[in-house]
This record gives sequence, structure tokens and C-alpha cells, in this order.
Amino acid sequence: MARRTAVADPLALDDPDDPRLGDYTALTDVELRRRREPAEGLFIAEGEKVIRRALTAGYAMRSLLLSEKWLDALGDVIAASDAPVYVVAPAVVEQVTGYHVHRGALAAMHRKPLPEPAALLAAARRVAVMEAVNDHTNIGAIFRSAAALGMDAVLLSPDCADPLYRRSVKVSMGAVFSVPYARLERWPQDLDAVVRTAGFHLAALTPAADAVDLAALPRHDRLALLLGAEGPGLTRRAQQAADTRVRIPMSHGVDSLNVGAAAAVAFYALAAPPH
Repeated sequence: MARRTAVADPLALDDPDDPRLGDYTALTDVELRRRREPAEGLFIAEGEKVIRRALTAGYAMRSLLLSEKWLDALGDVIAASDAPVYVVAPAVVEQVTGYHVHRGALAAMHRKPLPEPAALLAAARRVAVMEAVNDHTNIGAIFRSAAALGMDAVLLSPDCADPLYRRSVKVSMGAVFSVPYARLERWPQDLDAVVRTAGFHLAALTPAADAVDLAALPRHDRLALLLGAEGPGLTRRAQQAADTRVRIPMSHGVDSLNVGAAAAVAFYALAAPPH
């Protein structure tokens, strides 16, 4: 491995207002970070495992922010990168970020351009399509299930939350890096113009009693599953744009599942081979 340049030598910082720590400021201010990170082309990876998965997925590192105990554990990452490495005491990290960083390691990463939806769909057979899912925990959970249960890609409506927001990345355990995703520009028009045109059958997941049981859905070579936001679910327009409305049968008076749990059940059912 090539010797790293001097710029990557760990640098101890003790001033929370140091401009070199600017990428990490106010991480708990959700609205600020939602606006700032995509505009500046950055996202934050938290914890050794997530940082390594981001690097493996081809994301370039802008800088690394560590407490001293992580220098050895991430020594190979530091040695392989020319990105600046800042070593900061936990109390200073908390002042900068706004919370106690339990895992002691943060990396500011460069985003990659998103693929065009049509190009993403060209090689896919099973796709999750989210409408207005704005809870970052749900976004992360859905991506983790999509990766684990064989979904090929994820499409987002224009108003979905950012999969690369720190909470989404953390909950997904880095699965947002392994499942390709894109945003549809026109909603719900692109369900027809992009998804159906690519040869996909559109199935809208809903708790409605008159929907088809998920297990009874005929097998389709290419299937896109529509998922709605927690609470309101899919809008009427999205359901009308689908080819089929499907439901997961409920018992014991339960009327619906959390969207993350429902997605996992549906992904498993769709990925399972026909009987």
C-alpha cells in the first residue's frame, strides 16, 4: 500500500468553531442538514462499519473525525486516504455535532450522482417505490430489508426523505450503499411513463380490505411495489396509477403494520420462488 501523504496525518483539534470541522456542525438540526447536505454534495457516515461500507461502495471521503481510541481501528482507512483526519476529544465532538457520538467515528463523504430511473430499471426485476416516506428511520429500515431480501433497486418520489441522511444510513447499517436508487421527477406520472414503460407491473401495498392478498398476487417477471408514508399510506392518485392493490392479511384486530415491517414482509413474499 502506498504511503499516505502528509495531509492525511491525524491532526488534533480542540476548538469546536474550527472551520475545518464545518462538515460536522449541528448534525441534530434535521432541517438544516436536509437542505445543506445535498446542496453541498456531502453526507455523514457514522461508525466504523458504516464508514467502511461507504468506502467499499465507492464513496470518496472528504474528512474523518475521530476520538483518539479509533486511530488504531481505522489505521488502514487512514493509511489508504489523503483526506484530512481530525482527532477531537469527545466533549468537543459533542459541541460540534450537538450530540454524544457513541461510536466515536464520523466521516464526511462525497455524494455520487444519482442514476437516471430508466437506466436503473433496465437491469432490475424487483423494485421498491416509495411515496412521501419522510421518516429517516423508515427509509433506513426499508433499504436494509431491500438489501437483505433481494430487491434490485429503490425509486423515490420527489418528496421522500434523503437515504443518505445520517439517521437513514445508520438504521440501514450501510445498506443504502448497496441498493441502487433514483428519484422520479414527476409524481405519479412517472409511474406510468418510466416504471410501467420499463415493463413493470405496479402493485400498491395498502391495508384496504378490498385489496388482493399479497400471497395471491400472480407472479410477474418484473414487479414494482409501491409503499406509502407511515400513517396516511399511499395517496389515492398513487393507488389509481397501480395495476393491482395488494394487502398483507392481519389478525387479532391489527389493522396495519409499520411501513418498514410491511415492506420486509412484502419483499420476502415477492422474492420467494413460486410454489
